[in-house]
Amino acid sequence: MKLSNDNINRFCTLGKEVIRIEADAISSLTDRIDENFAHACQHLLTCEGRIVVLGMGKSGHIGSKIAATLASTGSPAFFVHPGEASHGDMGMITNRDVVLAISYSGETNEVAFILPLIKRLGVPLITITGNPRSSIAQAATVNLDVNVKQEACPLGLAPTSSTSATLAMGDALAIALLQARGFTAEDFALAHPGGSLGKRLLLHIADIMHAGDDIPKVSTNVTISEALVEITRKRLGMTTVVNEHNQLLGIYTDGDLRRTIDRGLNLHTTPISDVMTRHSKTITANLLAAEGLRMMQVFKITSLVVVENDNQVKGVVHLHDLLRAGVI
Repeated sequence: MKLSNDNINRFCTLGKEVIRIEADAISSLTDRIDENFAHACQHLLTCEGRIVVLGMGKSGHIGSKIAATLASTGSPAFFVHPGEASHGDMGMITNRDVVLAISYSGETNEVAFILPLIKRLGVPLITITGNPRSSIAQAATVNLDVNVKQEACPLGLAPTSSTSATLAMGDALAIALLQARGFTAEDFALAHPGGSLGKRLLLHIADIMHAGDDIPKVSTNVTISEALVEITRKRLGMTTVVNEHNQLLGIYTDGDLRRTIDRGLNLHTTPISDVMTRHSKTITANLLAAEGLRMMQVFKITSLVVVENDNQVKGVVHLHDLLRAGVI
């Protein structure tokens, strides 16, 4: 079905208005990053157990995301459904934890119902509400105000601006804690070992390089044609050239072969030492695979020789190895 220009303009106008309203709601939070926010961060930072996030309905969905963000940025956290909490899941909360309860109205029955139990545990209660005078906010150790002037929903019913503001406040908490903990990119990768970032930050050259008999390797006294046999056999598009002590003297690649043919050299009589590339780019096995990728991109090459002490050949890593490992 083809849209008319009027319909296209109408939908785009409506969408832009929603974005504007929600952006204004989030922007208004800046003035509410104050002493209360700092106290909330301190309670979360000094938590000896875990951060337990509570919320019903849309607040629950936002709460689940906040808990996941906290957990992945160095602040152990999990989400508990308030309705389930009153039917046994309160046992998941200990006196070493901190509770982060989300309720825009500040009067959510399921959350209010378990407040006395949370109080009996004596744990800090941080609330995120849109009404600082609500019963839930008043019961809090610290309340964070996320009140918005209007929802993006024209009926004023569907939580839109309010959920966006709540999510932004949760992100502000998580990232403030990340900075305070000195959480690093490597720490983040440890929490995301299956993701592309984890592979980039945890995978080392030693994990993916070709080693032992898989290394394409010839001596300096072989001819070009003999070197080509080794290149074909190892299927990496290159071979290393080494001396009797396994020290790297140079490499010979598919690109070198094209240049050799252009020069009209005899492949069966010309020694590889006459045409090999000397002073080739190398890397050590303990470096991150991501560093190997960076070098390949900078120098516009597709392989690196892995060397150790005295320039001895330890392995070869190819661009395809990085691709298969998910580093790219």
